[in-house]
Formats: sequence, C-alpha cells, structure tokens
Amino acid sequence: MSRPDAHLTFDGDCAEAMRFYEHVLGGKLEMLMTYGQSPIADQTPAAERDRVLHARLALSAGGLIMGCDTTSRFPYEGMKGFSLALIYQTVTEARQVFETLADGGKIGMPLEKTFWAEAFGMVTDRFGTPWMVNGGAIA
Repeated sequence: MSRPDAHLTFDGDCAEAMRFYEHVLGGKLEMLMTYGQSPIADQTPAAERDRVLHARLALSAGGLIMGCDTTSRFPYEGMKGFSLALIYQTVTEARQVFETLADGGKIGMPLEKTFWAEAFGMVTDRFGTPWMVNGGAIA
C-alpha cells in the first residue's frame, strides 16, 4: 500500500518554500524543475518559465513533500482545508520547528500542553502552508 505524501501548490514562491522546508524539516531537495527547464518550455508563456513545475523534498524522517507553482492556466486559490502534521519526540524539537515556521507567518494556536501531547500548536508559515506541530508523548 502506498503512503500519502503531501503536494503543495504555491503562487510563485515554491522554490523558496521548498528550500526553507529542506532547512527546517531536514532532508534533501531531490528535484526542482522550472517550466523553462521542462519538456513543455516552448508551450509555457515566457513570464511563467521561472515558476516551478515540480519540486520533491525527501524528508530525513521519511516521506515526501512535493510542490509546484500555479500558472495563468490554473490560477492560485490559496491553501485551505488541510494542515500538515509534524510529530516530534520532544517538546524542545517541536518548539524549535514551530518557532521557525512561525517566523513571518501567523500562529493560530500557541504551542502548549494538551490532553494528547506535551506540546501542540498550529501555525501558518510565511508561504501560506498550515502546520500542526506536536511534541512529547502523544496519546
């Protein structure tokens, strides 16, 4: 059975976001291809050739985050109706990631103790990606 991996859509800042996630979450950015580097470059408007067609970040803990930028053919509608959940063994790890994701973003719920974890918080990062960060024992 296949595991679910995330695919995120951005509005022109996919490359910056994926490099940020590589730094914050650990892993390796295995692919970052623009429309201009792709086999469909000649079918892409010149103003959109620097946008990312496909990005693939292999996370050090396992799993993938993939992404792309929108184009005029498929206008950006924002990220909505989901969150990416992160689970860390310790509150210290969770706090470090939470604070880094929150820099330039918006905290929806501060990182605090809950009935299911020693620490839980919700944040939308500066790229518009919503995260739920858990740390410590998970019930």
